[in-house]
Amino acid sequence: MGEIKILVPLANGFEEIEAITIIDMLRRAGAIVVSAGLENRHVTGSHEIRIEADTLLEGILDKEWNMIVLPGGGKGVENLLDDDRVIKIIQKHYEASKEIGAICAAPRVLEKAGITKGEKITLHPLHKKYIHEAIVIDKPVVESGRIITGRSAGAAMTFSLCLIKHLFGKEIVENVEKGVLSGAVI
Repeated sequence: MGEIKILVPLANGFEEIEAITIIDMLRRAGAIVVSAGLENRHVTGSHEIRIEADTLLEGILDKEWNMIVLPGGGKGVENLLDDDRVIKIIQKHYEASKEIGAICAAPRVLEKAGITKGEKITLHPLHKKYIHEAIVIDKPVVESGRIITGRSAGAAMTFSLCLIKHLFGKEIVENVEKGVLSGAVI
């Protein structure tokens, strides 16, 4: 299968549970996960937890990824929405027939990138009003074509396991789940 490379852009205000769960779980599965700060490697989450991203977004714009995954967080998503580089990298990635994941408020970024028309998605209910092209489903995780979405921080584990199943298959997701004992049904 080769290496699975995943980009997780991090903007100030990101939802910590979502970002860390996604990064951690995908690395447990064997993916090469690169977190990229938009302006600085030191990024502060929505609950004032500070982390150091692996790199800056600017330095990896020309790289190829198997998947891009966007964590939510109200202010973090606003910052992602305001960054043209993020919108362009999502569009380029999707046009290359690659997969994208987004959780909580982050499906709004996919909507702005113009890739959700007719797709089924889920997102935090407070952000449903921003979705005009996609069909919103009220479930913890929704898979639709090459887009996988999660509803909220509470669904972060299930969302991450769904990404793993999609990228690596049933055996790897079962092994990772055994290690964390999430109880999530995938």
